[in-house]
Amino acid sequence: MYYVNREQISARLRIIPSLVEAMQTLDSQWDGSLIQGLAQERALHLAIEAVTDIGSCLIDGFIMRDASSYEDIVDIIAGENVFSAELHEPLLELVRLRRPLVQDYYEWPHFERHPMTHSLPSNLLAFKLAVERYLIQELGE
Repeated sequence: MYYVNREQISARLRIIPSLVEAMQTLDSQWDGSLIQGLAQERALHLAIEAVTDIGSCLIDGFIMRDASSYEDIVDIIAGENVFSAELHEPLLELVRLRRPLVQDYYEWPHFERHPMTHSLPSNLLAFKLAVERYLIQELGE
């Protein structure tokens, strides 16, 4: 029997629509200002944290193999068919942004719109739906 903390996963899934809305607004109204650049960085960072936190909860709850890195979290849940193969590479690309955003933030191009600002909203929504489906498939309602 698995112990999957659905409330913890659900709490993190609930932030995704807000991130999607923020990214869509930034994408459509981009003016290259510092405020928008910082908002973009924060939205990307929160998206990374949401995906990796949810992945870690799934890995722990379903007793999947231990992850050795943020990328490994995505690889493990992809290998367990939590989400479609089409999402694997975009989610890996997302988590690869963690180091530049968190550790090398002083080198981040604050005034440039990142390409993921446009593509991430649909991928985040697909990830959210896939996780919800996976939980129902594995645990029922």
